[in-house]
Amino acid sequence: MPRRLMPRRPASGSSACRMRGASSWLSATALLSLTLLSACFGGPKSSSDLTAPRNHLLAEDRGASGGEDTLKGGVNAYLWRATLDTLSFMPVATADAEGGIILTDWYTPPATHDERFKITAFILDRRLRSDALRLSVFRQAKQDGEWVDTPTAGNTGSDIAARILSRARKLRADNGNRDD
Repeated sequence: MPRRLMPRRPASGSSACRMRGASSWLSATALLSLTLLSACFGGPKSSSDLTAPRNHLLAEDRGASGGEDTLKGGVNAYLWRATLDTLSFMPVATADAEGGIILTDWYTPPATHDERFKITAFILDRRLRSDALRLSVFRQAKQDGEWVDTPTAGNTGSDIAARILSRARKLRADNGNRDD
């Protein structure tokens, strides 16, 4: 009986099989890339899209039509920003915009290496008022190689609070004195 000649299939480890696998992988990657790239083109934006508020990292943008001066959690945006600005020389451990809490890490002033400070700031209200801000300032001094809690000067907290409030008022004035 005559033998039929059949095309020979390459062995699974051969270079022809590897090339076919690489070719299909390359095709799939190119197809996926084109799909993802085409998702970037959403068409033209209408003018209402351009004036609509957009979410930002710490606050909601008011858009072109204005809006409230409060963050999502109900704290005053000017106090929040002013507190972050004023305490920016210290490392921030936690900043919760919704809860209105900023907690710094220990900070050692460059002039002294035997004392360090930590501040907790609470923003308690939506309005820009002096009683909407509460600060707790902690101080430790090094004694015999150990950090020991010590009292701060009586006016330290009130001085920092005054700077924060002054900065918040300036931010509000720069924004057209809005305090919704």
